[in-house]
Amino acid sequence: MRADEVRKLTAVEDRHWWYAERRHLVGQLIKDLPAGDAADIGAAGGGNTRVLLDHGWRAIAFELSPDGAQVGASRGLNVARADATKLPLADESVDLVTALDIIEHIEDDDAAVSEIRRVLRPGGTAVIAVPADPKLWSAHDVAVNHVRRYTRPALLDVLQRNGLVVEECSSWMVLLRPVVALRRKSTSGSDLDEPGALVNTALKGVVTLERYLPVRSLPGVSLWVKARRP
Repeated sequence: MRADEVRKLTAVEDRHWWYAERRHLVGQLIKDLPAGDAADIGAAGGGNTRVLLDHGWRAIAFELSPDGAQVGASRGLNVARADATKLPLADESVDLVTALDIIEHIEDDDAAVSEIRRVLRPGGTAVIAVPADPKLWSAHDVAVNHVRRYTRPALLDVLQRNGLVVEECSSWMVLLRPVVALRRKSTSGSDLDEPGALVNTALKGVVTLERYLPVRSLPGVSLWVKARRP
């Protein structure tokens, strides 16, 4: 991701509805796991790393960009700069890997998923999120240096062929998909700007409502997977 987009992300993530709900989803997916050693890949400023810490995990944040790593370090996190395809971790050394909106930035996503499997202990868990549906490709994807958006079969395929067993796969931002599709047709940059307080509250309400509706199998804006290393 470009340095300006990383700085924008870290500046708004504590208040922005999208990041707030994403942190909630991380918490839900890990709440029943016994806490251990965790790696948050592509951590940016460490918003999701802090979720891991709050749940009792010993977490290290890996971030390639100097801007994101600097923000994470300033927040008191254990941060290391690293490429997601070449993590400075021993084989089978962590119990949990989170890779949220990361592998879509990497040309060789097989290498990234293979690396996740390598560092996971047997029985360890991977929580992975990616942007969904190539039909939603827009200037936003270009601005944040996406290589691709995933269909559900394409995401499951790259995970399974690199040795991960998928336990859950669900869509997110199903209710807001029409709004996102319309907005992205009319914008020329990323969606990372902070909305006004009223808009932020309204959008937070919509994605919160989605927690309680049976919509996770429908087309959304993102895909979430919980997988394990056998």
